[in-house]
Amino acid sequence: MANTAHLFRRQSSRDLIQQATVRSLDELELRELRSRLVRAENGSQNVVYGATNQAFISDDDPPMGRILDIGPSASGPRPGAAKLTMQASIASQQAQEAAIVERPEDERESWDSKWTFLLATIGYAVGLGNVWRFPYLAQKNGGGAFLVPYFVMLLLQGLPIFYLELAIGQRLRKGAIGVWHEVSGYLGGIGISSAFVSYIVALYYNTIIAWCLIYLLHSFESPLPWAECPKRLFKNFTYDVEPECVVSSPTKYYWYRETLQVSPSVNEPEGINYAVALALITAWSLVYLCMVQGITESSKIVYVTAIFPYVVLIIFFFRGITLKGASDGIAHLFTPRWESILEPVVWLEAGTQIFFSLGLAFGGLIAFSSYNPANNNCYRDALVVSVTNCSTSMFAGVVVFSVIGFKATSIYDSCVEERSEMIRQNKSHDLLPVCDLQKELENSASGTGLAFIIFTEAINQFPAAQLWAVLFFLMLFTLGIDSQFGTLEGVSTSLMDMKLFPNVPKEMITGGLCVSCCVLSMCFANGAGSYIFQLMDSFAGSYTLLIIAFFECIGVSYIYGLKRFADDIELMTGARPSLYWMLCWKYISPIAMITILVASFLELASEGSSYPGWNALTGGTDRLEWPHWCIVVAILLILVSILWIPGVAILRLCGIHVIEDTEPAWFPSAELRDVHGIVPHEPTDVEISLFCIRADGSEGLCCPTYGPREQPLDEEE
Repeated sequence: MANTAHLFRRQSSRDLIQQATVRSLDELELRELRSRLVRAENGSQNVVYGATNQAFISDDDPPMGRILDIGPSASGPRPGAAKLTMQASIASQQAQEAAIVERPEDERESWDSKWTFLLATIGYAVGLGNVWRFPYLAQKNGGGAFLVPYFVMLLLQGLPIFYLELAIGQRLRKGAIGVWHEVSGYLGGIGISSAFVSYIVALYYNTIIAWCLIYLLHSFESPLPWAECPKRLFKNFTYDVEPECVVSSPTKYYWYRETLQVSPSVNEPEGINYAVALALITAWSLVYLCMVQGITESSKIVYVTAIFPYVVLIIFFFRGITLKGASDGIAHLFTPRWESILEPVVWLEAGTQIFFSLGLAFGGLIAFSSYNPANNNCYRDALVVSVTNCSTSMFAGVVVFSVIGFKATSIYDSCVEERSEMIRQNKSHDLLPVCDLQKELENSASGTGLAFIIFTEAINQFPAAQLWAVLFFLMLFTLGIDSQFGTLEGVSTSLMDMKLFPNVPKEMITGGLCVSCCVLSMCFANGAGSYIFQLMDSFAGSYTLLIIAFFECIGVSYIYGLKRFADDIELMTGARPSLYWMLCWKYISPIAMITILVASFLELASEGSSYPGWNALTGGTDRLEWPHWCIVVAILLILVSILWIPGVAILRLCGIHVIEDTEPAWFPSAELRDVHGIVPHEPTDVEISLFCIRADGSEGLCCPTYGPREQPLDEEE
């Protein structure tokens, strides 16, 4: 009996020791999970990249058994080491499950690598506007002189807002709606406005992708269907060349009459365009298939859609510079006409191009950065993506105008030959054609006209034209679809953060968005569809984005607090933003946006707005005034997005909460402060005078923050 009691006491002691060991492991593992949150540098080898969850932990970190010195040592295995190691593994798993239960926000999606995030962001920012709008604006507004207002507006407006959106999304770790609601419950309408604008823009932007698919499909035909005029069967059963094509051109006729089946005006929709309808269904299906796994997990798709356009641009660059007349085209693009700098409209268009080419105020950048680690260097990302975007615009300009130079030179040479032949035939000088190379170079177009008319006409003259057509429209397709990812991601992330459909997985929400957009986009599948597209492009995605970005700057600088925002950036990156960025956020960028907005409205009021309507008799387009119902639609497109900003604030004042208050996402302030060795920042005399920072650290000209503030992590523990 004594031996039995002794054995029982030994067994009980062993059990107590093991239970104490497991409890110690549990507590140490919880502390280890949080302490390793910011241990590794971004981009370091063997580090899993991700948000505030298990994805912060490095694969190189030692197992818990080795940390507790209960694993194998140099002197050989210890007794019971395997058993204790297994217990440590069980304790680790239990600790992780407990942490996840404690903080559901930790399950937020995360990028699998820094490269995936950068490529996704570059793909989102670099879009069709870089290829078909920047070259046109540059040659129209002073050539090389246009680069001066372009880069000035980049520094004063583009970069600061890009930096702001990446930083605020990474700090508050939510989509656009969640971010601005946390800044202040009265500012949640900013996020809803961004979501509405993104939805509307995605609605018509995918129509461009559908047009690219149509051209891509027909690029495999030989000869290309837009290389020559089609023949028409007349009533007397004879075939002849289509007269409407003869008075225009094969590329122009194929675009307007074969692809768009365009009607004479927006008031005459005529029949259904089944080819465009089928292409729209295909385009939306492709967008859904690419996004169904979540944008952060679709790394292979992001790598293809972001890198392939650069490959094609490089191929076209080497092809373009070898063409006759390429140097004339490039010189025409960049030869400065300095007198244009004095024109206000040049600065207006430079600021507008910078703003929209970076994809600001859509909510996509905020959503993308919310999936980043808390210690990601968002300042470096803002510089890299912005510089890459602007460099791509200039490189695309060189490529486009080398091809346009070739086209213009070909037309000029043909004109000279025709003129010489007429002189030999002693024709009257009044009948001789006028040949002007500069006039041909200026005969370029913006937007769809450049892509589907000017560029395709040049490709017709290339050897192996089918190959170049396939490459070109594949490039446009990939440029468009990765921008579409970012635009829709801003909508779906906002819906998830609002918890409108709490029991519906994100895959189904994305599917619902794509289906609803596909149904509504059928309004583009008729004869007036291209006119409706131009109406939405002119109004839905221009003025509204400027207004949203203006309120973003106001929200950060005057409500969230500029000093508080700078403190957050210092926590995340280890470096405090300079005085320049703070000046831009509080004063310069809002003033620049208000100036552009007012100038745009004044120009619209003085010059009006019109659209190009197809004229079958002349084989060209005429400027037509928008009818009254289109103006009403344009006003509604603007108001349906913008009215959420004051609407949410007014409803909240009345006690109606459109957006429910939620707990802030987990942000490791204490760990970041320790890792970077940050001490409380003492405002300088310059900061005090410029930003009205008081002695206690509060800011003048700032409204109180109504959003819930998180407690420091050490206080929670």
